[in-house]
Amino acid sequence: MDRFDEIAGETVLFAAADGSPIAGPTDVADLIGEAFSREARTIVLPVARLDPRFLVLSSRIAGEVIQKFTNYGFRVVILGDVSTAAAGSEPLQAFIRESNRGEGLWFLDDEAGLRARLER
Repeated sequence: MDRFDEIAGETVLFAAADGSPIAGPTDVADLIGEAFSREARTIVLPVARLDPRFLVLSSRIAGEVIQKFTNYGFRVVILGDVSTAAAGSEPLQAFIRESNRGEGLWFLDDEAGLRARLER
């Protein structure tokens, strides 16, 4: 079940890990609606929820999904261990590194890391 939490005065939507896989932009419409309903600005997607091709940049799934969220003004956090996928892909490593420098997309290992980042 998806859940909401307040972190550093911000409402955050945590997508359930056991929901339907996110394999394209149409798969996030319900999350966007939920986030709007509670005025959340950040949506957390657990790695377990992502289609296995999400982290294969040539599939374009990540770009299309992130763009959908960005179009509606949301920050996206990919939460969990992506090290195995990143180890085999220099482009993915660069994408993660650059994303984590910005404000719109973060790749974080755990909820504690998210809390620390939002509380800065």
